[in-house]
Amino acid sequence: MSEGVKSTTDNPACAVHVLPLDFRMEKVEEYKLVVGTVRNALVDLLAGTLGGIATVLVGQPLDTVKVKMQTFPQLYNNSIFCLKETIRQDGVMRGLYAGTAPAIVANVAENAVLFGAYGLCQKIVKTATGKRNQQDLSSIENAMAGGMASIFSSLTLCPTELVKCKLQALRETSGHKPTLSMMAMCRMIYRTDGLTGFYRGIGATMVREVPGYFAFFGGYEAARQGFAKCYGCAKKDIGIVGTAVSGGVAGICIWLVIFPADLVKSRMQVLDSPDVPKASTWQVALRIFQASGIRGLYSGLVPTLVRTFPATAVLFLVVESTRKTLGT
Repeated sequence: MSEGVKSTTDNPACAVHVLPLDFRMEKVEEYKLVVGTVRNALVDLLAGTLGGIATVLVGQPLDTVKVKMQTFPQLYNNSIFCLKETIRQDGVMRGLYAGTAPAIVANVAENAVLFGAYGLCQKIVKTATGKRNQQDLSSIENAMAGGMASIFSSLTLCPTELVKCKLQALRETSGHKPTLSMMAMCRMIYRTDGLTGFYRGIGATMVREVPGYFAFFGGYEAARQGFAKCYGCAKKDIGIVGTAVSGGVAGICIWLVIFPADLVKSRMQVLDSPDVPKASTWQVALRIFQASGIRGLYSGLVPTLVRTFPATAVLFLVVESTRKTLGT
């Protein structure tokens, strides 16, 4: 009999082999680690889902203004005029909340995948840097995890955001009052370009998302760290105000970084037509720059910044509250 396995009887025929205690404890710890990792990932998915819904309900009206100004700067001189015209022509619900259904789908899909992947990417960065736990990661290291996570979320975001943008700009592109539903728009895109049509602008989306979420999570963690030092507590204990302001800072950081790429993506998605030759991300960006200069790449920035602070504040309040409630 091997030295590592003990028998409860001297009779070989009736022997019951018992594994060593330290071996059994090691397996139990491995099982707990796997269960804990899966549980944390599911909590992050749920937190991202709830946060995504809350973000849309708070920020959708100004997101509609942003998309209209990005795509049709010649029609709207400023965000206030765009807001008034949208309400005058289509009302609040049909105008400002156009594209809400795909926006919720887009935000739920993106944030569920984003926060789920973010937690896993934090573990990868923690292992790579030799840190003992995720709370020891610096703001830059958390930013790296956020950039990695955004690669996965881009694949879920692009199709849903494409539908949302087309619905938001439907009046301007069709010349009449919007009547298409989300499903009708999906069918139209599929008939025109097939499945690949839903990934129109994926290049611009990735160019936007990776550096954007590097800034997003880096800014959030840096702001939390600042509040923790100010209050003399752990980051998780900075309270509602600290979490909300940190979330707002994250939103400002991401949009200052990604806005030109987001504008290019919106133009590519909304103005895409089977009668017009396909242009690459860089070709569209160059055309905008040649026509309007640097300022053209930031058309619609003001309503975006006004929208993003409360929207991302709510996002992180919901995410952190969900995590705290479920004990992660």
